[in-house]
Amino acid sequence: MSKKVIIIVAAVSVLLIGAMGAGFFVIWSKVSNMATIPPTEQAADEKVAEEAEAKTTIGPIFSLESFVVNLNEDSGKRYLRVTMDLELSTEALSGEITKRLPQVRNSMLMILPSKKYEEISTIEGKNKLRDEIVVALNEFLQSGTVSNLYFSEFVVQ
Repeated sequence: MSKKVIIIVAAVSVLLIGAMGAGFFVIWSKVSNMATIPPTEQAADEKVAEEAEAKTTIGPIFSLESFVVNLNEDSGKRYLRVTMDLELSTEALSGEITKRLPQVRNSMLMILPSKKYEEISTIEGKNKLRDEIVVALNEFLQSGTVSNLYFSEFVVQ
């Protein structure tokens, strides 16, 4: 064999061994960093996992009947038909809401007709309406809170 071929084979071998060594070093440093995560980061990761699990689990649901209200429009021709489900913090709150159903319906009938089409036609508007209703309901509930409100029907005509 010629000296050129021997030099080329040796250079390729050295480069290959160097690349393997660098790859091994990178993998080794990643594995050793994973094993030595500080406790504060582990606690933060566990907390994030718990919050994600809490978001996927849903509390007791109380379904309300549909509401049909006129919207606050000059022409008076637009109306809103909405059906909502309340997510409760505790199962015991379901009994309290049943007893306070006139107050719940009154709160809805005070909030919904005060809205204009432009306010509730966007996702942000619906979210704001949802938050406003939840706050209004939680003001008079005593044995728990409404955690969330879900629109199961939302029709504006």
